[in-house]
Amino acid sequence: MQHLNPKEAFDFLQANPEAVFIDVRSEMEYMFVGHPRGSIHIPWVDGPEWEINPMFVAHVRKASSVNRPVLLICRSGRRSADAGLALENAGLKDVYNVEHGFEGDLNDSHHRNSHNGWRFDGLPWAQT
Repeated sequence: MQHLNPKEAFDFLQANPEAVFIDVRSEMEYMFVGHPRGSIHIPWVDGPEWEINPMFVAHVRKASSVNRPVLLICRSGRRSADAGLALENAGLKDVYNVEHGFEGDLNDSHHRNSHNGWRFDGLPWAQT
């Protein structure tokens, strides 16, 4: 799995329009915090039990079909890295993770969106 910072991920998506951009966060995060424009939502872990989605790999395979790069994003890059490892273990080869994710790393005050991440970098996003 390759790791890209948010700006590199955005450039990668522009250069590879066939790539599938997947937001792996929970439904609540996707809907209420916002999400990158052009991403599709396939949760890695979601409520109410907060367990790994047993259909995650199958849903990603369906969304990506054959030989399309898969780019994953979550809040900070940790869940998407775990999800990417699961995809690689299932045989997918062209998997990318967005470092720092949508909201970025925590700052000294334990807040996000203050020094890195998709939103901090001013990349396109929407809130539904």
